[in-house]
Amino acid sequence: MNKSELITSISEKSGLTKKDAEVALKAFIETVEETLENGDKVQLIGFGTFETRKRAARMGRNPRTKEEIEIPESTVPVFKPGKEFKDRVNK
Repeated sequence: MNKSELITSISEKSGLTKKDAEVALKAFIETVEETLENGDKVQLIGFGTFETRKRAARMGRNPRTKEEIEIPESTVPVFKPGKEFKDRVNK
């Protein structure tokens, strides 16, 4: 499912127009991004949790030259699905 298909599905299930569904989806995405950017997490009971994790600096290898390179520390966004969500997908 791509973004436009998701907007169509949200519109059909909620009774919103496609334009309103797109605005709602955009607002949701922006809110999650801003929350994670501030170091907080978004927890949706039954669905899952959006949060960030620190990835430590490490040594890597350039596959073309086989030269070792240092990969710097970074913060990455992660999604951890909730139990109800996992159960629904695995039934």
